[in-house]
Amino acid sequence: MASRVGARHGILATKTSLFHTLQRTLSPHIIGIQRSAEIQGLRSSSNSNADSQHNEKYCIDLVRKRDYDGFVCSLVFPEESRRSSLALRAFNVELAQAGVKDSVSQKTIGLMRMQFWKTAIEEIYRDDAPLQPVSTELWKAVRQHYLTKRWLLRIITEREKDMEDRAYRNLQELEAYSENTQSSLLYLLLECLGVKNVHADHAASHIGKAQGIVTCLRAVPYHSSRRKVYLPMDICMLHGASQEDFIRGSREQNVRDVIYDIASQAHVHLEHARSFSKNVPASAAPAFLQTVVLEDYLQKVRRADFDVFHPSLRNRNPLLAVQLYLRSWKKTY
Repeated sequence: MASRVGARHGILATKTSLFHTLQRTLSPHIIGIQRSAEIQGLRSSSNSNADSQHNEKYCIDLVRKRDYDGFVCSLVFPEESRRSSLALRAFNVELAQAGVKDSVSQKTIGLMRMQFWKTAIEEIYRDDAPLQPVSTELWKAVRQHYLTKRWLLRIITEREKDMEDRAYRNLQELEAYSENTQSSLLYLLLECLGVKNVHADHAASHIGKAQGIVTCLRAVPYHSSRRKVYLPMDICMLHGASQEDFIRGSREQNVRDVIYDIASQAHVHLEHARSFSKNVPASAAPAFLQTVVLEDYLQKVRRADFDVFHPSLRNRNPLLAVQLYLRSWKKTY
């Protein structure tokens, strides 16, 4: 009996000795593995932060270069929604670039880009955004502010339809395009600001239409230089202005009358938007700061006697940032 007990104690002592030996042998490896995992985790976190910063910078640079007015407007957004507003504007720029219709090859590439963004939006709402800077930033904006998918898809659909190389048949068609693109973007910016207000939505609708009309006017010299005219045909016909008049940069009165009528409609939409101002929350003001830019162009074209080809219209307003800041400080539009 004593020999059995002694044998058991001997076995236990041997096992204990082996355990301690293994512990001493394996501990450095276990610690090394743990440290390696920690380092990999830190590196992964560091890479993730670097990617995030790269994506944000990409959107900032894209908007600054292609939509400077929108870029300056986004700078006065509250910090918690500024990054999302830039993501939305970058998305809008991507679609605008895809919608360039100067040639058949560009149209084909543009349609492919539109399809990419249709697919990307579906994937964003499945939390599986493509690894592309703008789509990644847009995914973050969607998650943070619960952005409405319908507005994003409506912008894509309308941009895609507009790739047909033809003029707007009438002013109402231009307004419908503006509502589906520019106004939809404003609805999304309001969501970034946490604004849910029917009066703000009405104001956004009119401001978007005004912006679409002004964008069409500002693009006349560019399109004319490429022998393209997209102004509403009904107004051109009303004043006896042909496409050739615009292509050769005519400054005759009938051409000015076309510009006057179209610019006047933009002004009417701005006035309608302001008619809701008493019932629009002050928190919505940052989304509507584009009115400063629209006013500036409409005043300049009026001073040029509605000569859309006047050189002064190409000059950027050096006081724009100051005017935007003052308007944002007053919380008005």
